[in-house]
Amino acid sequence: MALILHAGKTNKNAFKALIAAEYSGVQVKMVENFEMGVSNKTPEFIKMNPLGKVPVLETPEGPVFESNAIARYVARSKVNNPICGSTLIDYGHIEQWIDFAAMEIDANIAKWLYPRLGYGVYLPPAEEAAIAALKRALGALNTHLASNTFLVGHAVTLADIIMTCNLYLGFFQIMTKSFTSEFPHVERYFWTLVNQPKIKRILGEVKQAVSLPPVPSKKPAAQPKETKPKAEPKKEAKKEVEKQAAKAEAAEEEEAPKPKPKNPLDLLPPSKMVLDDWKRLYSNTKTNFREVAIKGFWDMYDPEGYSLWFCDYKYNEENTVSFVTMNKVGGFLQRMDLARKYAFGKMLVIGANPPFKVKGLWLFRGQEIPQFVIDECYDMELYEWKKVDLSDAAQKERVNQMIEDCEPFEGEPLLDAKCFK
Repeated sequence: MALILHAGKTNKNAFKALIAAEYSGVQVKMVENFEMGVSNKTPEFIKMNPLGKVPVLETPEGPVFESNAIARYVARSKVNNPICGSTLIDYGHIEQWIDFAAMEIDANIAKWLYPRLGYGVYLPPAEEAAIAALKRALGALNTHLASNTFLVGHAVTLADIIMTCNLYLGFFQIMTKSFTSEFPHVERYFWTLVNQPKIKRILGEVKQAVSLPPVPSKKPAAQPKETKPKAEPKKEAKKEVEKQAAKAEAAEEEEAPKPKPKNPLDLLPPSKMVLDDWKRLYSNTKTNFREVAIKGFWDMYDPEGYSLWFCDYKYNEENTVSFVTMNKVGGFLQRMDLARKYAFGKMLVIGANPPFKVKGLWLFRGQEIPQFVIDECYDMELYEWKKVDLSDAAQKERVNQMIEDCEPFEGEPLLDAKCFK
């Protein structure tokens, strides 16, 4: 009897067993016509897994559920399988990285991704914590991979298979290039693994997410629908024809792309300030910063076309761990990517000891903070925003100091300074 795997064809947890089978020479067949929400609710399936979860592996000895356990079963079906390790320490390290992939990588990707897909309540602080935890895990993985091609030894093991499948969900759904670029060794590792022939045979061509899934909108409660009388049999055929015709018309309408509405900021009167020119000057000035870059900024600045804003984090008492605070700022800047065409920003983490203060300076197109930024980037409400009064010499000097990363800043040392440009 061949091993039968019950799961959908795109389930990344099922991929673990299928890839393990490729490396082990074990025959695993996907069950035919599996439909999530239907097939896994049948009495026959519930007997195999009382929770009704997938995947489940049907074996001659009985069913096995939980994806990592299934992958282990498949791999160990081959005696002395090299992907399981050849020594006791190899075995220990493989199990170590399997647990790490589940508890630190997969769990935090899920906490970040699933609320955005509508599978749970979306809470900004919870997302922030998940991103910080994921970055910490990826940082540890990045350090290990700086001197290792694979997780254990010099060839693919079961640990690599499970780690790759868990990373796959993140790379495919939510971890954009701007996010993963902080972890170059993880990037190299992932693309190396997904292009291994036996893995590619299961995953196919893998493409990285180019944007974050949107935050679910809060829709008003649906109005109860009126109960309609059941259609008479003789009218059903006619209604079916009309329904198909309507679907065809809708499909034709969808095929004609509608022009993308312009951003309101693009409709503002032209400004003498060219934002990209300022960003280049900022990036290319290495010495005499105040004499070159700061002076250049004020020469370029157009107070009619742009506005400057200070921001102060409302909950600095929570900033008790330095790396978490810096990750919080990094996440904010990542989510501000939608405003890159219209904004420039500096974010400072201040203080020698916790709690650390987070302050920022932002240059926005227009006279107000763009509404689409307020709507799309939840971090905005975590800060107090104050428009800079350029007639106040003290405020103007504070702008200079924040652009320059002046230290000490307001009498305290800088822990970190990040730029959005």
